[in-house]
Amino acid sequence: QLQPVESGGGLVQSGGSLRLSCTAAVDTFKDYAMGWFRRAPGKEREFVAAIGWSAINTYYSDAVKGRFTVSRDNAKNAVYLQMNDLKPEDTAVYYCTVETSLLRVRQAPQNWGPGTQVTVSS
Repeated sequence: QLQPVESGGGLVQSGGSLRLSCTAAVDTFKDYAMGWFRRAPGKEREFVAAIGWSAINTYYSDAVKGRFTVSRDNAKNAVYLQMNDLKPEDTAVYYCTVETSLLRVRQAPQNWGPGTQVTVSS
């Protein structure tokens, strides 16, 4: 069973930056698509960003486009989410998912990490 693990969350002031990391212990990490989601207090979990196996294909929600960047390092079995110009509404638990395709990441993610808390103060 795929079990990604997130790290890098914390408390940051509005306008600041954080970089989240996600690793997954799989033999062929380069063959998997990865995604980031978040759940704010009292809200449903929502899509944030996704990246294909080759890193050529990336997708972002409108809420984070232009501020967040998703990338991956297949040699380290890692995917990253660089978050710039953070806003209080970005406060949420951020989750990583590792799936066999971008379609599955976007439509039916199943393999979730435990999440990492990001809090943005105003």
